[in-house]
Amino acid sequence: MKKSGILHSELARIVAGMGHGDKLVICDSGFPIPHGKPVADVVLTVGVPGLIQTLKVVLQELHIEGAILAEEADKRSPAMVTNIHGEIGGVPLKKIPHEGFKEFCRNEPNVSFVRTGEATPFSNVILVAGVVF
Repeated sequence: MKKSGILHSELARIVAGMGHGDKLVICDSGFPIPHGKPVADVVLTVGVPGLIQTLKVVLQELHIEGAILAEEADKRSPAMVTNIHGEIGGVPLKKIPHEGFKEFCRNEPNVSFVRTGEATPFSNVILVAGVVF
């Protein structure tokens, strides 16, 4: 039995299989996840687990070189944006319109998802996997 790190089997599999440039979308409970894309559904109930809680765990195991947020998050959920900035540190953060964010998730290859219980508007972040050497 695994005793530390990500214990959710599907999420652990997704993170372990990610290569340089692959994307992981940590999304709120209402995000339209495209059919056929890999997803680790960790939601238990409204708000549990939250996006930031999930992001912290993922970042313990996934090295990232960038992140993408929806522009609308700045006005609708500024505290969430601040918290995401705090977790990703100095990693470049790109912002695109929410419709473009959803289109990116539908059409970009090598995208996997983690659905959380988050219920804050526009609480979705795309993490771009980096390389550790």
